[in-house]
Amino acid sequence: MIPHNPFSAKLEQRTFLLLLLLVTGLFLYLLRPFFAPLFWACAIGMLFYPLQQRLTRLWGERPNSTALATLAICVVVVVIPVLALLTSFVQEGANLYQRIDRGEVNPGAYIDRVRNALPQLQLLLDRVGLDAESLKAQAANAAVVVSRFVAKNALSLGQSTFQFFLHLCLTLYLAFFLLRDGPRLVDLLVHSLPLGDERERLLLSKFTEVTRATVKGNLVVAVVQGALGGLIFWILGMPAALLWGVAMAVLSLIPAVGAGLIWAPAAIYLFATGSVVSAVVLLLYGVLVIGLADNILRPILVGRDTKLPDWLVLLSTLGGLVLFGINGFVIGPLIAALFIAFWQIFARDFNGLGPLDDAPEGQPEPPAPGAGE
Repeated sequence: MIPHNPFSAKLEQRTFLLLLLLVTGLFLYLLRPFFAPLFWACAIGMLFYPLQQRLTRLWGERPNSTALATLAICVVVVVIPVLALLTSFVQEGANLYQRIDRGEVNPGAYIDRVRNALPQLQLLLDRVGLDAESLKAQAANAAVVVSRFVAKNALSLGQSTFQFFLHLCLTLYLAFFLLRDGPRLVDLLVHSLPLGDERERLLLSKFTEVTRATVKGNLVVAVVQGALGGLIFWILGMPAALLWGVAMAVLSLIPAVGAGLIWAPAAIYLFATGSVVSAVVLLLYGVLVIGLADNILRPILVGRDTKLPDWLVLLSTLGGLVLFGINGFVIGPLIAALFIAFWQIFARDFNGLGPLDDAPEGQPEPPAPGAGE
């Protein structure tokens, strides 16, 4: 019988852990091209799991049927309206590109009107070292490039369109299994991670809470601000109201300043071209209606549920958008919330500063995507 060798046992354990980390890293690298579908599948699972729980109480334990019904409701309520809106958006962009190409729309002429109506603006440009002619050329080039990009995506079924629908189908496919097997996967994750079950459930609960709050909150704010902005542009008779409404919805993902990047220059242009009443209406509407929608809804829907201060939501959202693109409006606040949660756990367990304010009592139900509301 070979005697037990502590050194050999430690070597085996460390070698296994090293290989475990290596294989895990390779597997994550393998999934890297599908990060966005995986992330949004998890988000769908977390957002719609409470609905699936209600269906389970009505229909009984039928995991496949309830998961499929939940996913169908998600497609009808969210996916189809978003696709319809995007289709209208690219059609508006294609029309704008055609008008620019035919010379019906000249971005440089708009800049000339503003400059002639506001001489002080020319002085300001001179002070900061900006040349009006180069600014006109850049505006014209930017308008052509953006509208051409939108037009190409509207008029072709190229690789980007195919990739988009491939990722969409993959997202829905993964979401089905996360809805069906979510609690079991969470339990498996809790038992596998070497952090302690209570800590793991707390972190997973925070992950679920923040993801659900940021997705629901930011999307609600984006829809409200985009709809309000598009409505006032349509009422004032401004061209491509739907296009600018969608642009405001996307930019509203940036807290505090988002939609103002569209309606504020539009108000300045209306004032410069002599439409003073329309300019005043748009300015007051932007500050009192569109702006208040952001200032009231975002702290309620995002800041309160994530338990993050407004300034941290702003910084983490901006940082997330810079680093991760459009997905960053969720990933940024999520990283910030997990950062705070980790330090709270450290303060409680290693410095003895008392229990966490939102620590789960006893054994909570499995969180995302198996966390109920």
